[in-house]
Amino acid sequence: MKKLFSALILTLLIPLTSYAQDYSDGNGYTTIPTPVRTADPSKVEVREVFWYGCPHCYHLEPYTQAWKKSIADNKNVDFNYMPAVFGRNWLAHAKAFYVADLLGIADKVHDDIYTAIHVKHERLSTEDSLAAFFANYGVSEDEFHKQYNSFAVESRLNQADAKIRAYGVRGTPTVVVNGKYLVNASTAGGNENIFNVVNYLIKKEEQNQ
Repeated sequence: MKKLFSALILTLLIPLTSYAQDYSDGNGYTTIPTPVRTADPSKVEVREVFWYGCPHCYHLEPYTQAWKKSIADNKNVDFNYMPAVFGRNWLAHAKAFYVADLLGIADKVHDDIYTAIHVKHERLSTEDSLAAFFANYGVSEDEFHKQYNSFAVESRLNQADAKIRAYGVRGTPTVVVNGKYLVNASTAGGNENIFNVVNYLIKKEEQNQ
């Protein structure tokens, strides 16, 4: 993934204003029938709904990382990942994401979990296997289990699930822009175009603020 990420950096670090392509509902994105309130109305909120076990999410990640760098100086954009739980096997990965976030090591762990699952073929599908994985980052097994089963993690899971249902997301990866638009490979015409559409929608929302 890191080699692909390095190559993509050269092509994706493009200002938002450089996109002349016009998109519309059904052409690039899908409009959410009932907009979902965002955390901060003064910013354009971007959420990537994902699952660590999803190969499509894994292949999108280099594009996501390159795009994040391209908008790093835009303080008007608020980006976060949002793990989905569409199946029994998804829960452990969603909880692991929030454990890493609560412990302040999400940036270190995120890419490595993808690599462990999709390159090294480690399952990481149980609480114990994830505890052993987190030990590589200085997290004791006791601390991991404490956070994994904490009210804070459960609360974040419930909040994310409510949001994802309100968005009407049906699969991963899906990028949600400002609680109003859904963008995925199908609507955008491939992973390589997802963030072109996202940038278009960000500019559109900025003009409406």
